Amino acid sequence: MFSEPNLFGIHKSIFLSTILILNLSASPITFNDAAEITQRTMPANKQIILSYHTAIQEATKSIVYIWTTHTPSKEMQQMHPFFEQFFGQGRGPLYSEPRQGLGSGVIITDDGYIVTNNHVIENADEITVQIDGDTAAYRADVIGKDPKSDLAVIKINVEKKLSPILMGHSNNLEIGDVVFAIGNPFGVGQSVTQGIISAQHKDSVGINEYENFIQTDASINPGNSGGALVDSRGALIGINSAIMTRSGGNIGIGFAIEVNMVRNITKQLIEYGTISRGYLGVSIADLNKELRKLYKNSKGAMVIMVSPDSPAEKAGLQRGDLITKVNKKRIDSAAALKNSIGQYKPGSTVAITFERDRKSQIVTLKLDDLNKGAIDTQTDEALLEGLQLSNLDAKTRYNYRIPDDIEGVLITEVDVESEAYYQNIRRGDIIMQVEKSLTPDLSTLKKVLKKYKNDYKRVYINRRGHIYVTALK
Repeated sequence: MFSEPNLFGIHKSIFLSTILILNLSASPITFNDAAEITQRTMPANKQIILSYHTAIQEATKSIVYIWTTHTPSKEMQQMHPFFEQFFGQGRGPLYSEPRQGLGSGVIITDDGYIVTNNHVIENADEITVQIDGDTAAYRADVIGKDPKSDLAVIKINVEKKLSPILMGHSNNLEIGDVVFAIGNPFGVGQSVTQGIISAQHKDSVGINEYENFIQTDASINPGNSGGALVDSRGALIGINSAIMTRSGGNIGIGFAIEVNMVRNITKQLIEYGTISRGYLGVSIADLNKELRKLYKNSKGAMVIMVSPDSPAEKAGLQRGDLITKVNKKRIDSAAALKNSIGQYKPGSTVAITFERDRKSQIVTLKLDDLNKGAIDTQTDEALLEGLQLSNLDAKTRYNYRIPDDIEGVLITEVDVESEAYYQNIRRGDIIMQVEKSLTPDLSTLKKVLKKYKNDYKRVYINRRGHIYVTALK
């Protein structure tokens, strides 16, 4: 009598044999082991400790506290709650309570020039500076501001010579360097926090228009803005600017504007009071995974639009070109190209290396002025009170993500104290029609507005595809 075979047992035997074979054929793994720790040590003299006190002490002499005062305009004044209970909401006398701001700054010359963040002193009616260890308060004047990089220079007049900060260089920095953030957080007085350089050349953070940040885990808190990030020698390597946070507290991701950008911007602001940047005339984008397959270079700034009559068009640059170098300096991204061109003055001659049809080419061109070349801006606020306007061109369409089928006049700036601002008009909105007349460009808009002069008129706004209507003078 025959018994049925034990199939489960056979399968189990095959399975175990397979595992045995695989184990016998597997190669041993070798790790790159660190050396064994044999001892820990302390300074030979127990009266000696490791400290950066001396270097930091020198740097702290260059840090100042900044207080600002801003009195709201009549349009921004509010009803005092005391009167509302008698007159009703929105009725009764208005009151104006000055608003105060707080920040830090860094002395860069012995005769009183100070660099800080633009957002620290923006819209300030009065700026007061106090030097650490000095009880006197000094009135400061604004020398120049650059909102695009969030840097500003102010000056105080003092009889004594001040202690300017030692200036470092961005090319000497390395990830892992020990750094210190010095400032006046929360208005509690000067303090120092320690960390390291976590990353360099951060240019796509989305804080400023022109970015070249040092990322650090040294705590940067409210009031630290405009203060110094220094290395272990006490030399300035950055201006503390912002933190990345969801709760309002520090989570170890802070950003400081790199010292080489600080050098360039402050020098221009002191010498000229304003910033002039070079203009190339291209709209650009980064390469994605699919686009990289079409180029030999895996990094660069891809040209997606060339503005008419721009330096780029005159030099023969075309849509689809991949810009890889500016004057032999490597360009790895669209933001890197923007920062690089922005460091040159108008009229500068630069060599642009680019890839076209998988071949590298070089053109030499003269940069235009960004202030006049980038956009055709109408600064006459009598056109529409409180608004600065621009025609739509290739650059503005790309910067504001405006489709080609949308026509109108772009609002590039809105005065926060204007009626337009309180009517919820914002930067990036497009005026597409006034009353019954379409307004495809500034010239047409001017003609239409002449019909109504100072009267209120219906203004139709396109905001990211949604149409709004409001009444403006």
